[in-house]
Amino acid sequence: MDEEIRLNKYLSEAGICSRRQADKLIEEGKVTVDGKTADLGTKVTQTSKVYYDGKPVRIDSKTVIYAYNKPRGYVCTSKDADKNSLFNFVEFPKRVYYVGRLDKDSQGLLLLTNDGDLANAIQKSVNNHEKEYIVRINKDVTEDFIEGMSKGVPILDTITKKCKVERVGSRSFRIVLTQGLNRQIRRMCEYFGVRVLHLKRVRIMNIKLGNLKLGEYRELTGEEEKVLRKSCGM
Repeated sequence: MDEEIRLNKYLSEAGICSRRQADKLIEEGKVTVDGKTADLGTKVTQTSKVYYDGKPVRIDSKTVIYAYNKPRGYVCTSKDADKNSLFNFVEFPKRVYYVGRLDKDSQGLLLLTNDGDLANAIQKSVNNHEKEYIVRINKDVTEDFIEGMSKGVPILDTITKKCKVERVGSRSFRIVLTQGLNRQIRRMCEYFGVRVLHLKRVRIMNIKLGNLKLGEYRELTGEEEKVLRKSCGM
């Protein structure tokens, strides 16, 4: 990389965080370039000496994507921000960051990568990428509940997008979302007076949780990555 690129893109491609998060780190004065505190307009080259929180940052030319089965109780945040950060419980071979979140009380499939552009493409709600969950609640799953959930629910000053909902047990259902509002499924259920007891994400786009054990991760296969990138227009 001989040409200049924006610092937020450099941090993203180095697997530190997304571009949006990088802008926040830069604004907070946590990034230096060639010994000087960086600003949002800073550009860097391959020979620039970039440091984040006093540690050197370098772009790894090989991108990786991991599928991880997040246990309940782990938090999607940085290692220093919360003692329950998933990064305090699992060591990945390369520096990666999570693509989208699962809240502390939820478990299941989480993607992690050092490819910032891919992460951004997956998370953009306008792309309508599917995420599938299995949910257990404290009341029986009725036809009215399924119909109401699928048509859209008023939460967080908006109406959720129409989605696929299917009953899989007397008190369990499958739901496929194409957006990711904060604690969306829990809030949708609360609207109908229902409490979520257990929530597990089992699929993100073409990537399935499968038999991956709780707390373990694996690298995507070449075919999985190929289909994923194609779906993201990459």
